[in-house]
This record gives sequence, C-alpha cells and structure tokens, in this order.
Amino acid sequence: MATERQLNINGRVYTTDVDPDASLLFVLRDHLDLTGSKYGCGEGQCGACTVLIDGKARRSCITRVRDVVHTQITTIEGLAKGDQLHPVQHAFLEEGAMQCAYCTSGMIMSAVSLLNAKSNLSAAEISRSMQGNVCRCGTYSRIVAAIHKAAGKMQESR
Repeated sequence: MATERQLNINGRVYTTDVDPDASLLFVLRDHLDLTGSKYGCGEGQCGACTVLIDGKARRSCITRVRDVVHTQITTIEGLAKGDQLHPVQHAFLEEGAMQCAYCTSGMIMSAVSLLNAKSNLSAAEISRSMQGNVCRCGTYSRIVAAIHKAAGKMQESR
C-alpha cells in the first residue's frame, strides 16, 4: 500500500507517494528523476546503484524506502558543491577512471564513503575496499589511482 513519505535527498526534502517496500533506486530514478544512480544487477552485488545514507555507502537497489525515511541520502547529483566537484569526482576525471561510465557514479559514491572513513590508504587497501563495485570495462588501475589522488587532496584540505 502506497503512503506519502518524506525523504531527505541531497539536502532537499522530497515528498513521494510510494509503497514502503519500493526500492530506493526505483524512487530516485522513476519518481524523482535523479538518474545518476544506475540499475545494474538488482541484487546489491555490482555497486552501480550506490548512494550514501548518513554518509555510508549503501546499495539503493536493495534498500527499501521505509528504511531511509529519517536519514540523509546523498546521490551523485548532490556530491558537488555548486560548480565545484568533489575531490573524488575531480580525480576520476583527471585520471580517466572511466570508460563507458555506467559504474562511475557508484564507484565515486563508494570511494567517498571509504575516504570519509579513512583517507590514508595504500593501493592494496583501496582495491580491497572497492571489491564490491564492478567495472565491466576494467579500468580498475585508473580507479585506484583516482581514489589515491583524491585521498591526498582531501588530506590537504583538512
């Protein structure tokens, strides 16, 4: 049964009338036109749909709307501050860490969550931490380089 729910997404409150069991990804894409998060596997295994919920990476395809009503949700659309890209977004561009870019928003959101938790990481630690995100084009070495570069920039700005 659909009921009206308020969701705080990217610092803005959205009111939507959806089934509480609907996936957050469905609501973001089909009801709110926030299409940066992608549908990949639908099982939370590929990471294309990753968003931040209260600052932590979560797979929106398996997250139910009823579970995020009183949370802060950040999608790729809300990461930049005005015209200024987040350091992870900027580093992905600088390192060419994307090819088809289908996985990119999920990779970036997972990387932001990772770097918010720990910014001094080795390449091996970054690779291990990003294993839940799949890039079918195989740009993993550039993704790791971008995350490493962003970590350095984030440390400088603290």
